[in-house]
Amino acid sequence: MTGADFLQLSPGAAPVRGLTGWLADAIRAAIMDGRLRAGTPLPATRLLAGDLGVSRGVIVEAYQRLADEGLVSARPGAGTRVLGVPRPAAASAAAGPPPPGPLLVPPGWRERADIDLSPGVPDLSGFPRAAWIRAERAVLEQASVTELGYGDPRGSLSLRAELAGWLARTRGLRADPGDIIVVTGVAQALALLARVLRTRGLGEIAVEDPGSRGARDDLAYWGLRPVPVPVDEHGMLVAELARSRAPAALLTPAHQFPTGVVLAPQRRRDLLDWAAAADGLIVEDDYDAEFRYDRAPVPALHASAPGLVAYAGSTSKTLAPGMRLGWLIPPVRLRAELTEAKYSSDLGSPALPQLVLARLIASGELEQHIRLVRKRQRSRRDALLRALREHLPQARVQGVAAGLHLLITFPGHDGSDADLAEAILRTGVLVQPLSWHRQRPGVPGFVLGYAAHTPDRLYEAARRIAQGMS
Repeated sequence: MTGADFLQLSPGAAPVRGLTGWLADAIRAAIMDGRLRAGTPLPATRLLAGDLGVSRGVIVEAYQRLADEGLVSARPGAGTRVLGVPRPAAASAAAGPPPPGPLLVPPGWRERADIDLSPGVPDLSGFPRAAWIRAERAVLEQASVTELGYGDPRGSLSLRAELAGWLARTRGLRADPGDIIVVTGVAQALALLARVLRTRGLGEIAVEDPGSRGARDDLAYWGLRPVPVPVDEHGMLVAELARSRAPAALLTPAHQFPTGVVLAPQRRRDLLDWAAAADGLIVEDDYDAEFRYDRAPVPALHASAPGLVAYAGSTSKTLAPGMRLGWLIPPVRLRAELTEAKYSSDLGSPALPQLVLARLIASGELEQHIRLVRKRQRSRRDALLRALREHLPQARVQGVAAGLHLLITFPGHDGSDADLAEAILRTGVLVQPLSWHRQRPGVPGFVLGYAAHTPDRLYEAARRIAQGMS
């Protein structure tokens, strides 16, 4: 035998005598440094003995030594498993804070909250598990070998074809399957665009202010400096955009984050005129476009000028952010470079989820799911509105007609909304201050996500917010 895959043990490295001690030492070291975690099964004694070319008694005795030390436990029928060791406090501290979520929330805030009203989180309990399992089973039965191999970096042709039809029906887009690049969400779409724009010599991009902190941070990470452009009740101020001289602009025109306003018809025309005159690029994040309650649907900007707009969307709100499924439809002039950037990033998105999503779209189950979620979210929005009217009548509420969050502001309030959010956190509710999403000073407020909570929990959250502000 040449050795075991387990811990890369090689009998050639073992001493002529003391095999039992050598094996126990190797396993003990792996437990202590974390390579073998609590609950990890050790190989069966007979199998490990065969791999190492030693007698089974050597393995049995080594396992028994570790059991005597309290590092492993053997039970009939369950084999031998690692019990683990307590990690020293110093080692835990050295590991650093947990990685940030969609927005950099101060360390410890999420742990202190039992009601988290962070925006951008859908109702994950409503994920259509049964429909997904049915579609996945069908895909596994029918998918060709080619569909499961390395394919077109733009993504599965079947998904791109279904997306082209679905986006035409629901968002008014005119795109062929060849126009679409499947990505792992809007974050990757922004990363790819930033990389390509940087290679073309661009260093800045205009962003809405207030606007998504996450998107702003993503663009900055990939080398584009975000230039703030004010937003009013009609959307981005295009005259200010023109004065900024930024060569590209990122917008959420269908449901501006976080104010919830829709880009007004005249502003849409002005924006397209700006892009045409300045040879600029509009990056359209179709944020929350599927969830509207009290207004007519708004067609995507891309439908009016495909040559000026890079359109990005995802299933992060309609299904779940963990699915990492999205799409990018760029102008023709950028398509080849973006496809190359996608290929160099990951060779293409995972095939199986793409094929399952294609089937859900083709069967109509995705649209059925969205209708059900829209109805549920409307009731949650209404519950939060009632609770806010009762407990915070002084607040100005915005963005109620669509989306999965509300914006409440406090005109005339002189204090810091970040300080207020910290006071509210002491009641067990996490809210995001509006100032987190600003680059310039402005009226204080909170961005309240309601999608993940029942009406009763939302009522309780509003009561506690009022309590924390009193």
